[in-house]
Amino acid sequence: MDWAFVARFTQSTEQRWLADYVPGNRHRLHVLPNQYLVKSWHQQRKVLTQLHEWLGIWQQSQQAFRNDRGVITAFPQLAATAGIQQQLARKSMPVVAWCFNLGACYSGVKGLLARQAVNKINRFVVHSRRERKSYSEWLQLPLEHFEFVPYQIPEIPVMAPEEEDDPFLLAMGSAQRDYRLLFEVVEQLGFRTIVVAGQHALEGLTIPANVEIRNGLTLRDCYRLAQQARVNVVPLLDKEIATGPSTIVATLRMGRAVVATRTTGSEDYIIDGETGLLTVPGAAEELSESIERLWFDSDLRQRLGNGAARYAAEHFSDEAAGSALGRILDEVADEIGQY
Repeated sequence: MDWAFVARFTQSTEQRWLADYVPGNRHRLHVLPNQYLVKSWHQQRKVLTQLHEWLGIWQQSQQAFRNDRGVITAFPQLAATAGIQQQLARKSMPVVAWCFNLGACYSGVKGLLARQAVNKINRFVVHSRRERKSYSEWLQLPLEHFEFVPYQIPEIPVMAPEEEDDPFLLAMGSAQRDYRLLFEVVEQLGFRTIVVAGQHALEGLTIPANVEIRNGLTLRDCYRLAQQARVNVVPLLDKEIATGPSTIVATLRMGRAVVATRTTGSEDYIIDGETGLLTVPGAAEELSESIERLWFDSDLRQRLGNGAARYAAEHFSDEAAGSALGRILDEVADEIGQY
């Protein structure tokens, strides 16, 4: 069966996404370049999607329905517009919404519009187990329409060793981060700390003297920092919707020791004591103790880092995600009678 894949990050057909990792020859993925958004998706500075961006997203999803193919989308905005296109299409075409992570289950008019837009989508792929139930109840759709597939990242090359002369703790990311708790902890510990986050994630917070804020870095810069850090920390607020998997998975893929808050965004990715350390949400003392354990125990950092790299290569790779995608496409094709 033929499928069109559309995402805001596809700039050319050379970006194959998972096309080469779907097993067998039953499905053929055609990656459609994003011709409508001028700015790269990861360079967006505004949290909310702007009107001109919605126009580009609509045109991109419209392009996906021009041929007799199923449609695979990445991220919720394209899922919503593709869902509307699916309902308008003369012929029923299946839609698989990959990486369906809204960040919140909206109420009121926004929630109503979301339910109407996506109610014919065949599968939603989410990146935490708890989100299956959350989205199923919110969108009023059967639980079996939602599939958990771990967030995946390709192998990341080693660019730098751990910084030994001037060691530091690193925290990256902006969505639902508990930087208030982290700042309280690291101020008391006194460890040099680097935080890579947008200004909106730090509003209203007092930055301790031992904390350096950076932003505007390239992805390569972020990976280098994560590899140089003695300890990587992902402090998360306890929310129903997953945040943090991309940062956690990248850190695990690089074989670096990580401390993370046990929430929807981390509990499916870190095995406590084997591939990282998990702490209770809002527990300053526990977070402090976990950071100290890793900071002063190089053997523990090495053991957790090695375990993280092995586990991530097996479960969070393109190969693993491609296999899961193939299974989902088989199920959808069987349901609509496509062989």
